[in-house]
Amino acid sequence: MVRDVYFTYFLAGLCALAGVAYAVRVAMRGVARSERVGRIGGTMMVGQEIMDWTYWSVEPIVRGLVAMGVTANGLTWSALVLGLGAGVALGFDMFGLAALLATCSTIGDILDGQVARLTKTGSMRGELLDAAIDRYTEFAFLAGLAFHYRESPAELGLVLAALLACFMVSYASAKAEALQVEPPRGLMRRHERAVYLITGVAFASLFGLPILVTAALAIVAVVGNVAAILRLVRIGRALR
Repeated sequence: MVRDVYFTYFLAGLCALAGVAYAVRVAMRGVARSERVGRIGGTMMVGQEIMDWTYWSVEPIVRGLVAMGVTANGLTWSALVLGLGAGVALGFDMFGLAALLATCSTIGDILDGQVARLTKTGSMRGELLDAAIDRYTEFAFLAGLAFHYRESPAELGLVLAALLACFMVSYASAKAEALQVEPPRGLMRRHERAVYLITGVAFASLFGLPILVTAALAIVAVVGNVAAILRLVRIGRALR
C-alpha cells in the first residue's frame, strides 16, 4: 500500500516544478499578469503574485483541455468528485491524499472558468452550478476534518467555527449581489480559505505535526468570521 505521505511528496514536487518554470518565465519575460486576477485583486492573506503564478501555471492545461473538447461543466463536476474524495480521505486520516485531491479540486474550480472564457461558453447556469459545487466541496473538506476530530471537542469546535466562516463570507457576498450592492472586498475569500486549509493538511502530513491543521483552522475561523461581520456591516451601510 502506498504510504500517505507520498501523495504529499508528489504534490510538493508539482508545486516545485511549477515554481521553477515560473521563475524561468520571470527571468526571461518578467512577471505574468492575469486580467482576471487583476479584477479580483490580492490581499494580505494571499498576494496577487501567488494568484498570477497560479493562473499562469494552469494556462497550458486550459488550452490542452479545450483542444481535447473538455467542457467547463465537465470540469466543475470533476472538481466536485475530487472535493468529495478529499473529504473522505480526511475522515480516514489520509491527509496527504486529501491535500492532493483538494488541490486538484481547487485547480478544477479555476480551470472551469478559464475554459468557459476561452470557449465563450460561460452562462448564468454555469455560474450557478460552479457556486453550488464550491459550497459542497468546501463542506466535504471540513466535514472530513469534523469526522477526524469527532472525539476532540476543542478541535471539533474549531472546525465548526471555520465552517461558519466559510459559509458566512460566501453568504455576505451573495446577499450583496442579490440586494444590488457591490460586494465588499475582504479577507478569507474562497481561494484564500482553500490555500490555508490545504496547506495546513499537507504540512501536517509532511512533518507529522497535527497542530498545523489546528493552526490553519484557527486562522480561517478567526479571520473568516471577522471578515464576514465586516462585510455585513459594510453592506448594511450601503443600504442606508
